[in-house]
Amino acid sequence: MTNTKITYNRIWLVAYPIILGSIAQNIINFTDTAFLGRVGEIALGAGAIGGLFYLAVIMLGLGFGTGAQIIIARRLGEGKFKDIGEIVIHTIIFLTFLAILIFILLKYVSVDLLRFSIDSTAIYTDSIAFLDIRAYGIFFAFINMAFRSFYVGIAKTKVITYTTLVLAAVNIFLDYGLIFGNLGMPEMGIRGAALASVVAEISAMIFFVIYTLTIIDYKKYDLFCFARFRLEKLAKIFGVSIPMMIQQFVSLSVWFVFFLFVEKIGEMALAVSNIIRSVYVIAMIPIWGFAATTNTLVSYLIGQKRQDEVFSLIYRITLMSFCGVLIIVSFGLFFPRMIIEIYTNQKELIDMGAPVLYIVNIGALFLSVGFVLLNSVSGTGKTTISLSIEIIVLLIYVSYIYVLIFVFKTDVFGAWTSELVYGFLLSIASWGYLKSKHWLKSKI
Repeated sequence: MTNTKITYNRIWLVAYPIILGSIAQNIINFTDTAFLGRVGEIALGAGAIGGLFYLAVIMLGLGFGTGAQIIIARRLGEGKFKDIGEIVIHTIIFLTFLAILIFILLKYVSVDLLRFSIDSTAIYTDSIAFLDIRAYGIFFAFINMAFRSFYVGIAKTKVITYTTLVLAAVNIFLDYGLIFGNLGMPEMGIRGAALASVVAEISAMIFFVIYTLTIIDYKKYDLFCFARFRLEKLAKIFGVSIPMMIQQFVSLSVWFVFFLFVEKIGEMALAVSNIIRSVYVIAMIPIWGFAATTNTLVSYLIGQKRQDEVFSLIYRITLMSFCGVLIIVSFGLFFPRMIIEIYTNQKELIDMGAPVLYIVNIGALFLSVGFVLLNSVSGTGKTTISLSIEIIVLLIYVSYIYVLIFVFKTDVFGAWTSELVYGFLLSIASWGYLKSKHWLKSKI
């Protein structure tokens, strides 16, 4: 990028590869849910619990990577290209260490943690079986996150699409074979879904490495010129990344808690919620793409001393995010039963899920604004502020869900109205901070 105005077209050029990558990533989620839905509602519910537990801990790595991405974009704006490689290498070193700790958590600690959290013995057993295999993917997933931080940070995002397509293709092929015992593979059920995901992550990592060595001018960034480990360099990354790690972890952990609360309503409510979650994240695809773009471009502009252009950039990205989500949710508003029938043929699940789909579609529109604004805050480098906003909003969110489920004994429809509360409060709080302009002199 050069010192020119960031137009809608420039925003799109950065965002669309991330969005396409998110589409491929969510094809994995879609096929996992659809395949497990054919196995039964126990496997479907266990897939939700096990999958969300894995995602919650993996968010620690994503948060650290997002912090590194913000710093990389700032150095790009400042023209300090040689500093970028050192940031990437230190990111990989830390994420490898973190992966070892999380592997131990997933393999050994999760057994006791989930035993006290899940009422259904069948769902508990399948969740542990899933995590026992899924844990091995954490090492490769974290290396992939480091590469993603580098490419999004330098605004060369096409490789995100290519890599995620590889991930999706391998995962779908192995899901079909390993869950049901097709193509000469063993029938493993939910364990097959976990193994397919691990192999897919390995494939994506290999693609990242090959692409970087053959396509990118990695010498420009001193990407593989590691001289020595510098604690002060890691500390600088930590300063931005630690709040992002906590923010990502807390956010997904709260959604994990949401599903544990829903499990108290019943196994059918949990199965419906897993289907709704799968549809919901499809609506979130443009949001994640534009949110990541916001982090990079806001930090880049500040690095070029162009703070006066930040609000016009945020307006453009927010408008694009809202319109993108509106297009997607329109299908759910008009054809809710048809969409749910893709996942299950059980009439009870379809009847229960259709009204919930209306709620999450509206919630997605709120989040299309809220996530962009929150990532605008973190893009300024004020990641402790974005963390504070997230925690305050999530405390209200959890309290709302708890009261509805345990005090008013609401059904699954009532539980999902919490997404409206979350999206609305996130938007208001983030916009309020941005308008205060306390971020103008942020340095990282």
